[in-house]
Amino acid sequence: MEFDFEMLAADDRYKLLTSTIVPRPIAWITTVSKNGIRNAAPFSFFNAMSKTPPILAVGIQANASGGMKDSAHNILDTGEFVVNLVAHAVAEAMNITSVEAPSEVDEIALAGLDTLPSVKIFPPRLAASPVVFECKLHTPIEVAKNQLIVLGEIVHAHIDDALILDAEKCYVDTPALHLIGRMHGRGWYSTTDDHFQMERPASFAYGRTKT
Repeated sequence: MEFDFEMLAADDRYKLLTSTIVPRPIAWITTVSKNGIRNAAPFSFFNAMSKTPPILAVGIQANASGGMKDSAHNILDTGEFVVNLVAHAVAEAMNITSVEAPSEVDEIALAGLDTLPSVKIFPPRLAASPVVFECKLHTPIEVAKNQLIVLGEIVHAHIDDALILDAEKCYVDTPALHLIGRMHGRGWYSTTDDHFQMERPASFAYGRTKT
C-alpha cells in the first residue's frame, strides 16, 4: 500500500508514523513556567541527535485545542528543561502526567512524584528516573502553528550509581535501566528488557571480490 504524505490528513500521518516508528524512547520533560508553576509531561517524538555538541531533539505537538502545550511555552520562556527517562516502575506516574491539565496545575504534585534539584538549571529533576539530562535550549523550530521541535543541549547528566559499571570508562548497565518506550496506538508501550546482539563488521575493502 502506498501513502502520499503530501495528501494525507495530519491525523492519518500521525497514525502511520506512530504505528511504524517503534519503539520510541520517552522524554519525560520537567519545566517551570515563568510564573513558577512546575510541569511534567511525556513526549515520544524524541531522541539523541549529536555528541558534539550533545543535542537532544524533542517534538512537541499542539494540544487538543490547537494551542501550544505548556512544556513548549515554558521551554521558550525560560530556555531550560529536564529530560527524565522512564523506567517501567514509574510508568503509571508518567501516564498520569500525560493528562492535558490547565496551565496552573502542577503535574508533578498530581502524580505524587518526588523531585531533586538540578545542578546547572532551575527546573527540578524527577527522583524516580534512573537517567536524567539537564538541558538548555539550543534551537527552537516551530514547524507548524504551535508545534515545536526543540533542540536541547545537555549540560549535565545524572545516572543512578547502581547502574554504573565503570565510571571512568562511562560504561552503563543499560539493561538494568528497565526503560519503556512508546508503541502503536493509544496506550501501548514496550520494555527494553528483550534484546539481542550483533557484532558490526570490522572493515570493508571496496572492490574486493569473492574467491
